[in-house]
Amino acid sequence: MPMVQLPTILLTAVLGSSAAGFDAARMAWADRQIDAAVARGDIPGAVLLVGRGDEVIYLKSYGQRSLQPAKTPMTVDTVFDLASLTKPVATATSIMLLIERGQLSLNDRVTTHIPAFGAHGKQDITVAQLLLHCGGLAPDNPESDYVGTPQQMLDRIFALSLPYEPAARFVYSDVGHIVLGELVRVIDGRPLDRFAREEIFEPLGMKDTTFLPPEGLKSRCAPAERRGDHWMLGEVHDPRAYALGGVAGHAGLFSTAGDLGRFCRMILGGGTLGGKRVLADLTVREMTRPHCLPDGNCRSYGFDVQTGHSWARGSLFDPEFTFGHTGFTGTMFWLDPIHRCYAILLTNRVHPDGKVLVGELRSRIMTVVASAIVEAAGERYVPGAEQLLQITPKSSTRPAGPPPDVLCGIDVLERDGFRLLQGMRVALLTNHTGRDRQGRRTIDLLAHAEGVKLVRLLSPEHGLHGTADGRVADAVDKATGVKIFSLYGSTQRPIPEMLEGIDAVVFDIQDIGTRFYTYVGTLGLAMEEAAKRDIEVIVLDRPNPIGGVCVDGPIWDRPERSLIGYGPLPVVHGMTAGELARLFNDQYGTRCRLMIVPVEGWRRSMTFDRTGLTWINPSPNMRNLTQAMLYPGVGLLETTNISVGRGTDEPFETLGAPWIDGRQLAAALNAANLPGLRFVPIEFTPQSSVFANTACQGVHMLVADPCTLQPVRAGLTIAWHLRKLFGSKFEIDRMATLLGNAEILAALKRTDDPQSLPIIWQQSLADFRAIRTRYLMYHE
Repeated sequence: MPMVQLPTILLTAVLGSSAAGFDAARMAWADRQIDAAVARGDIPGAVLLVGRGDEVIYLKSYGQRSLQPAKTPMTVDTVFDLASLTKPVATATSIMLLIERGQLSLNDRVTTHIPAFGAHGKQDITVAQLLLHCGGLAPDNPESDYVGTPQQMLDRIFALSLPYEPAARFVYSDVGHIVLGELVRVIDGRPLDRFAREEIFEPLGMKDTTFLPPEGLKSRCAPAERRGDHWMLGEVHDPRAYALGGVAGHAGLFSTAGDLGRFCRMILGGGTLGGKRVLADLTVREMTRPHCLPDGNCRSYGFDVQTGHSWARGSLFDPEFTFGHTGFTGTMFWLDPIHRCYAILLTNRVHPDGKVLVGELRSRIMTVVASAIVEAAGERYVPGAEQLLQITPKSSTRPAGPPPDVLCGIDVLERDGFRLLQGMRVALLTNHTGRDRQGRRTIDLLAHAEGVKLVRLLSPEHGLHGTADGRVADAVDKATGVKIFSLYGSTQRPIPEMLEGIDAVVFDIQDIGTRFYTYVGTLGLAMEEAAKRDIEVIVLDRPNPIGGVCVDGPIWDRPERSLIGYGPLPVVHGMTAGELARLFNDQYGTRCRLMIVPVEGWRRSMTFDRTGLTWINPSPNMRNLTQAMLYPGVGLLETTNISVGRGTDEPFETLGAPWIDGRQLAAALNAANLPGLRFVPIEFTPQSSVFANTACQGVHMLVADPCTLQPVRAGLTIAWHLRKLFGSKFEIDRMATLLGNAEILAALKRTDDPQSLPIIWQQSLADFRAIRTRYLMYHE
């Protein structure tokens, strides 16, 4: 892709020097990430802009602006539908301007200015609460409300009831910002689009930023999906903003990366740009100051700070001090006031069919940008910096973790009084991970639930208690006296005796998001047997601990369905057990009666550490989240003559063999620059499994950045270097068992560059993603 150079950009000459403040080599990692996303078909194209102070440090376009009806190359001046970036750039900034002019107060009740809004208990909601998304309003209202005139649509919004208690929790609400946009018109007399243009965009020189792009600008617009018989080109994608005429407080704004850079510079400059003041310094401080809600979420009046949406900032931008926003169409920016830098990533991920998610890409790119910052003298955090920047100090009580209210399926079932199971005779397929938030076993909860009859227990690999290796025998649960039938003994699928007299099979087991981890294969086989007997299957869903965004690795190419490959799944599927059950039922023809009790409060971008749930080792050697993240790659090696750390304190973080030179292997793998990973040579003696009681050399894997980690690529690269360095001593053909793809194994053995391997599986992975989208239950 061409590197576009503007007068303020000094790319290869300056980038990486301490004067410019960015490391060129690290920024090249961002190029590779975006290029790979384009090659995979994750996005048509993108524009990345990184700035520091008044300099644009990095500006580049990637891929295509449009794929249909014809391919058009992406350019750095492409105009994007910003979606929810409208909220900070147009709506919140306009509200803050009205506040600093004394026409409005943050503590004003909305009804002071819009009396009709007070219907159905909304009379005390304040402007501040709407800005913080804690006004108790719903995320959105039905599209059926958006008929008639714009005023009739607003009247329906004003008449909505409150689903939540105001000020108690963060609920991201488009409705609230539609009201704020109308508030601008009511107070000033100018509609939001005109007010923002005259008071914000024109003073800042944001010449390509507008609602309702004129015909002359549409030629540079990135298209979205089709609407009826035409492509949305310069036409807002959001259906509610479209119904309101293209101008709304939550969506509708169009802009370029360059224009957004001017907005970011103004914010980081305390309200000024090029000597022109748009906001007062104290206004910017108030607009960016974090406010924390009782549920642990933090927003500012203009920006996201630390919520379920802020995962896009990546791993290295400090959650204490940085802020930004994302947009549904694939847009985002993030600002770091300590280093006076910002990053803007614009994609039109909804083109052409609206099926692509970009959460993982956003996170990776923001992590890379943060890693590339070269700190100048005096820039590091020192006590007192928070007073200079008017931001929350590190000693604040703002919680660093996630909202504490992620509920697994069993918690939801329990909260609802087990109504779903009333009158049923149940076989519970579970193990030791089947527990509620209080740590109580699902077994005990169902055994004592009124109106529910727990008849049998079914257990997967490792048994009911999760401690067994090898085959597991039938047993009896001592606490309840219920018979336990093993599905990892003489049979791997329920036999008639196990399902006799049963109304429903209930599944409650924590999976880890890797295709060859056997628990979801056990679920698939149980669904097959239940379907034969017209028995309902009820999945009590749980989060995918390694997140629900990343999808990677070759597709299982064997016709048989087994515990390590239940159908054509990639190594990393990015789905929950409930979502997989839906896919199995529809795609693989199981057709059982299926019910999912979903997780509440979980988003696809959340890894297990963001859930507030207690980690319970789902199997004897899966002891922490780091190991779960490494497992899709390291696990590929465990059927070979390599110890993957079983029988040590760090399984799947350690690998080696007696014939390996650890220093040689570590040097080769570190030179490979695998994203997010570093390798340390070690010696160890496993106490069990492969090479039990035999001294081994190898490497310990350090996950330096989980957001950029690519475990499947890492596992195959490790295998390639083992073969290159140690030849036939490494029995590479034994990888076939878990890899499950003959083409990739053959390519691994013949390639001179293991980095090229992911290209081979991209088309089949894109086909899987298209299927997968139909069965996803949770938002990004």
